Amino acid sequence: MRDALAIDLSWLLRLRWGAIVGQVALILGVHFGLGMPQRLGPLFATITVAVASNVALGLWARRERPIRQWLPWAVMALDVVLLTVLLDLSGGPFNPFSALYLVHIALSAVVLRAGWTWALTGLAISCFGVLFVNNLWFPREGGEAASTHHHIHDVRMHLEGMWAAFALAAGFIVYFVQRVTRALAAREAELVAARADSARHEKLTALATLAAGAAHELSTPLSTIAVVAKELERHLERTGAAASSLEDVQLIRQQVARCRDILTQMATDAGASRGESMVALSPAALVEEALEGLPGRERVRVEVDARAREERELVPAHAFARAIRGVVKNALQASAPEAEVRLSLSREAEGWRLTVEDSGQGMPGEVLARAGEPFFTTKAPGEGMGLGLFLTRAVLDQLGGRLVLGSTPGEGTTVRLSWPAGGLRQSAALSPEASQVQLAP
Repeated sequence: MRDALAIDLSWLLRLRWGAIVGQVALILGVHFGLGMPQRLGPLFATITVAVASNVALGLWARRERPIRQWLPWAVMALDVVLLTVLLDLSGGPFNPFSALYLVHIALSAVVLRAGWTWALTGLAISCFGVLFVNNLWFPREGGEAASTHHHIHDVRMHLEGMWAAFALAAGFIVYFVQRVTRALAAREAELVAARADSARHEKLTALATLAAGAAHELSTPLSTIAVVAKELERHLERTGAAASSLEDVQLIRQQVARCRDILTQMATDAGASRGESMVALSPAALVEEALEGLPGRERVRVEVDARAREERELVPAHAFARAIRGVVKNALQASAPEAEVRLSLSREAEGWRLTVEDSGQGMPGEVLARAGEPFFTTKAPGEGMGLGLFLTRAVLDQLGGRLVLGSTPGEGTTVRLSWPAGGLRQSAALSPEASQVQLAP
């Protein structure tokens, strides 16, 4: 926000210098070029105020200090007042340059928030009205107002209509410019979300390719190791080798089998889950499947809404259950060995919310900001590859859901998974941008 306001303030400084130069040139051109005497002293005194305020604003902008919305509004309000003084000194409502009020209003509609813009619009309308009070309704003796008094009654209605038209035009400008600005900002947010979603899909595709390639390349050497280990085991059995040697060979075979399972599961989680068939399953059954056989299951305190056992959701059951399992496993690893992990599943107006809370040490801000990136992990080597949250987010993408992470150092971490009621059937009408990841403090 500060960067945007700083840019706006920089442009405002340049525009004000341009306006000051234009005002000086216009006054001198009218006075000397057109032969229409002007009150140069008061006019240039007013412009001097604008010059001094712009110099002060430039010095302010160079310093590293917070910029608030009231500052550009105050500068524009000063410009409106100074324009009113210049117009009052050079014809009042008869001066055709009274239309310059609309420039300030249009600029504020682009730069400021709606409340500040409407406040400046009200100020501009009021200042324009002051010109009528001083020059039309109660004209001064002498000067230009007195010289034109003989035809005041002929143009009074026209000028008052100009004031009303100005107020109407100002309102339309503020309304439509604000609408267009909000629409452009919303469109930009949609484009940013679409680019982020595209980047996530590219990462998931790359991960699937990597996993499939790893499984393909490693399958042959793992098969060779398995065959050699089996032959070695048979040889040791025939020769009556020591039991410890047989145990070592059996351990090698077990670890080879485990490597195969891991590679297969990586390929499945990264890619095959995208094409997994949907099944109608209750959210409660989904949680039960996720927790089945999980080490430390007895430490998970589960609270499930009664409706979670009655309603059915069309979801990729296997991938979703593994996603929940990964979140709970992270919570168990982050908590002390004897501490509980709380899992709650509740039905809300828009869908389902599953919350997992641990009692660990929490995450600092820089770690929380990167949580969910593929292959980013703070776990010890061998405990994880940093894919759990990333794959969980990929599953929620399919359902139009979102993942919210909240963590406070020293107080633990809370992970919230939410998805629309009806599962894929409900989310099919949602755009990809409906799925997002949020970070909570």
